[in-house]
Amino acid sequence: MMMYRSRLGNNLHEITLDYVSSISEDVEIAFYDIVGSQAHTIMLYENKIITKNDAKKILLALESLKKEKFEKKSDVEDIHELIESLVIKKAGLASGGKMHTARSRNDQVSLDIRMKIRDDINVLCQCLLDTIEALVSLAKPHQTTVMPLYTHLQQAQVGFFSHYLLAYADALFRDLDRLYVTYGRVNQSPLGAGPVGGTSIPIDRQSTAKMLGFSGIVENSIDATSARDFVAEYVAAVAILMTNLSRIAEDFSIWSTLEFSFIELSDEFTSPSSVMPQKKNPDMLELTRGKTAEIIGNLTSILTTLKGLSTGYSRDLQQIKSSIWSTSKTAIGTLLVIKLMLMTITVNKSKMKKATESGYLIALDLAEKLVLNGIPFRTAHKVVGKLVQLANLSKKPISKITPSELRESIKGTSIDSKVLSNIIKSTSVNSSLRDRTSEGSSGISEQKRMIEQKMKKINAYREGTNNRDNQVKTTFEKLSKKVKEITK
Repeated sequence: MMMYRSRLGNNLHEITLDYVSSISEDVEIAFYDIVGSQAHTIMLYENKIITKNDAKKILLALESLKKEKFEKKSDVEDIHELIESLVIKKAGLASGGKMHTARSRNDQVSLDIRMKIRDDINVLCQCLLDTIEALVSLAKPHQTTVMPLYTHLQQAQVGFFSHYLLAYADALFRDLDRLYVTYGRVNQSPLGAGPVGGTSIPIDRQSTAKMLGFSGIVENSIDATSARDFVAEYVAAVAILMTNLSRIAEDFSIWSTLEFSFIELSDEFTSPSSVMPQKKNPDMLELTRGKTAEIIGNLTSILTTLKGLSTGYSRDLQQIKSSIWSTSKTAIGTLLVIKLMLMTITVNKSKMKKATESGYLIALDLAEKLVLNGIPFRTAHKVVGKLVQLANLSKKPISKITPSELRESIKGTSIDSKVLSNIIKSTSVNSSLRDRTSEGSSGISEQKRMIEQKMKKINAYREGTNNRDNQVKTTFEKLSKKVKEITK
């Protein structure tokens, strides 16, 4: 008979067991369940709830399970039952049967999920920092690579490729910050909350929290066992991250087309056609878009599950675990691919520059120079709009506008034609980029400043993430040392 079915007369039917079992997903949290059980056992011993002999037997059994390869098929309902049954088998019922004292699967599973997400956040933060650094490193040699900047997929202003790359570095920094802050809310221990209302056994929840590297406990036992808002927050942060990566993927897919040819992807990140030998398909970028949709689906699934639950643990919560593991794995893989793609990309500077010469990207600069000469912006906007219209009809650049066309464009205004003519002559793509000095703009001076600032930010975040990662590792090393002391 299954351990947890003592209230019931019969075991689960094979089909029912397959339906309710989460063992295939639980393999992902087996390690966390083991170390969580070790900390709980040590706490029980230190508080004289179990004897040293019992603790020793349990801890030795748990330690041996760290080397176990758990199958994704089993006749138990979940990893908690499997591990407890194996501990009882190794340590005997008299000792092993005491491991589950003063806890429930409800606080156990919440604990395991929190430890798993905590580690996943650290891995994601490291991957994000690597990807941001790849963006900034690619921006360095392209501080003078001229390209069009777009709104509505129409050429808007002239800019630098570095400016575009730094824009996504900033977006990913926000993703990093979201995950970095979420870590603090995840890093709270629910262990000891019991099934929902706590326990009468004199346990020390703060002790197990400290042994497992948590910064504190989820105080309310109802909240500790039934809340999964921290899961929704984590997956939401990753969904936003993936949305940003998907936008990069879309831009690069467009820019790698023959029509644009702004960039060329390395062969390792493309695929050929099965029938058309000339094709070089951006499959990795397309998969990024597709995988983003999958993670948004995971978030929707989690939120839909949570919104209909009454307070207290419900089995519905079991279904969100696979969404968490899938989200972490997909996001980590995507960041690795995007980083390597950025490191191997070829930038076609001449194509980018040529594209800036085919439009009227200095139009706003002309209007702004008129403003600096005392002309109201709306008047300047109207005049330059007429210049662009005349130039476009004649299929020529604004610099080739005739004196009569110039006079036509300023009719009814106080603008001096000579002043406007001089402004046109002195304005070019290069002057536009030189004169743009607003903070965070495509101006030449701003590129260098932003790159330097972002490298400092990367180093600061990397130090913080490394400290968190080392703190968790040190905690587990100390836990392992305690286990050895008790079992020697």
